[in-house]
Amino acid sequence: MGTRMMPEETPQPTEPLIELTVNRVVEDPNTDTRILVLSRTDGTPDHFMIWVGAAEGESIRRALDSSVTPRPMSHDLVRSFGEHLGIITERVVITDVKSSTYFATVYLENKGVTRTVDARPSDAIGLAIRCHAPIYVTPDVWKRRTGQNLDAWLNKLETKNIGAQEV
Repeated sequence: MGTRMMPEETPQPTEPLIELTVNRVVEDPNTDTRILVLSRTDGTPDHFMIWVGAAEGESIRRALDSSVTPRPMSHDLVRSFGEHLGIITERVVITDVKSSTYFATVYLENKGVTRTVDARPSDAIGLAIRCHAPIYVTPDVWKRRTGQNLDAWLNKLETKNIGAQEV
């Protein structure tokens, strides 16, 4: 299914990772997608935005709101597998960006062995929220991010599309 698990031999960044938290999920009515707005946990007033599908954004919003669904969502199922098998989601790292597409790695620990799994950022972040695992971005990806002027961009979006809603 395309999921790769690798031993913890991934090169470590030379600069410290930047910890993020999901600030909110915003609807982009122009594209029927959601925008994850992530904020730095160190108090720096700057944001990181990732566009995700509507279903993925809704799943993350539900996790932020601690909403309970009648049946488990996919991320809930993965978290449940981990709990039953003794696997801990240690952290999620947004590791790269190519052609405006972000890449992430999920770090999993079991019996003292850490392994990594390649993941879409939306899946990795959805899992991290449910497992209470920290979310990081590499300094290189932080420097290359898009949508750096969030407030101006959101104001422009709301001016063009009256009725744009936060979900």
